[in-house]
Amino acid sequence: MGKSDIFEVTLSDVEKDLKKVPQHIIIKLLAWVDDVSVRGIREVRKTPGYHDEPLKGKRLGQRSIRLSKAYRAIYVIDDANNIAFIKIIEVDKHEY
Repeated sequence: MGKSDIFEVTLSDVEKDLKKVPQHIIIKLLAWVDDVSVRGIREVRKTPGYHDEPLKGKRLGQRSIRLSKAYRAIYVIDDANNIAFIKIIEVDKHEY
């Protein structure tokens, strides 16, 4: 069946971003992390509420999840098959 599923998420690179966002955004992100640790990224991507999608343009190779109408978290899957967050951003309109 190809690559094995991913169940681990690294948040260390976004600690600075997490200090700038509302508490409900942090709660939603941590819920997503917990969901991935239990069900794996393949199943979590099927959850409509997360709006997990591949990005285009200068963010090609990255994916995002929707944390609210205003916030998204952008992540990549590295060579070791780990999910690593790049940035949590506030967006008004998609520019990627």
